[in-house]
This record gives sequence, C-alpha cells and structure tokens, in this order.
Amino acid sequence: MLVRLYEKRAASQIFIFTGPDGSGRKSVAEAVGQTFGMEKIVSFVTRPPRPGEVNGQDYCFISHETYRTMERQGEFLESVEIDGQHYGIRSLDVESKLSQHDCAYVILNREGASILKKIYGEKVVRLFLYVDRRTAEERQFNLGLANEVIAKHLSHYDEEMAYRSVCEHAFENYDLGQTTFEITNTLEQYLQRGLVDKD
Repeated sequence: MLVRLYEKRAASQIFIFTGPDGSGRKSVAEAVGQTFGMEKIVSFVTRPPRPGEVNGQDYCFISHETYRTMERQGEFLESVEIDGQHYGIRSLDVESKLSQHDCAYVILNREGASILKKIYGEKVVRLFLYVDRRTAEERQFNLGLANEVIAKHLSHYDEEMAYRSVCEHAFENYDLGQTTFEITNTLEQYLQRGLVDKD
C-alpha cells in the first residue's frame, strides 16, 4: 500500500496558472480543470471577496488574525504578502490532492508559483497567461473592481510579465475557447488522457 501511494504521488503533477491580473487565468484554469476533471487547490486570503467570487471556491476568505494564527501553526506551504493582503496555500490541501489524484491545479501569482516550483520541482508545471496592459485593465474594470484596486494590480504588471520567461509554457489569452484548447493539448502531453483528437 505504501509503495502504491508513493508511485501515485511520484506521478502526480501540479499545474499552476499564473500571469498578471486581468490575464484571464481564473476562467481558463476552471475551463481546463473541468475538461480534465482536475482537483483545484484553493488558496487562503485576507482580502475581501471581489464581485462574483465565492468563498471556498475561488478562495477561502479569512481574517488577518486567523491567517496569522494558521501561519504561526505552520499550516501554510507558501505564504506571500501583496499590497497588504496575505495569500497562502495549506500544506494539508496540497498533500491530500496529490495523494488522491494524479493531478491538481492552482491559480497563483509569480511569488507563489516560484515557491511551489522550488518545493516540488518537476512535479510543477507553470502555465503563464497574458494579455496587453490595456486589455488587462479593461477586463478588471468590466469585473467591477475599484479604480484603486486596478491601479495596484497594474503596478505589478511588468514584474508579472517578466516571469513569463521562466515558466514552462506561455499562452496569449484573448479568446477563452482557443486558449483552453491550446492548454488542453499541452496538458494532454503530460496526462495522456486521450482527450485530444489527433486525426
């Protein structure tokens, strides 16, 4: 039983969807995740929910006090602070997904992606999504985000874009269907699910 568990975990992979805010990483990640039946690793965050976000599905929204308590107890595998808000992934959530499934996905910024890559090495495949700055701004505006929030996100745009060069794969995302198709083809090479028609 221990050997089987180890073999399954050895073959498990974490697909990280990353890129600037407004790149559409969430929409693409959910579409690809649904296609492959992948489990999502949900991050914990101290910021309030944005329009349309669901607690426990998009993020686990918690208070700063609760976050600090969890951090002191060593629950987080990775923890970063961005614009005064804390984001983290629990070790327990990652390990449980990898022990029960051959793959899982998570949506992270470059800091979080780098931490997981350092910890899990070749098990981690980073999928970088991007659009031009103006499109990223328009998408966030259309989501109903406050101007000051959008401005903060855009202040990180160039830093996030620079991360593209070190990711395993990068995709320009102006069309959800096309990008989902391209990433599905890419992930099929890793997962061998027979979902892509090669004829």
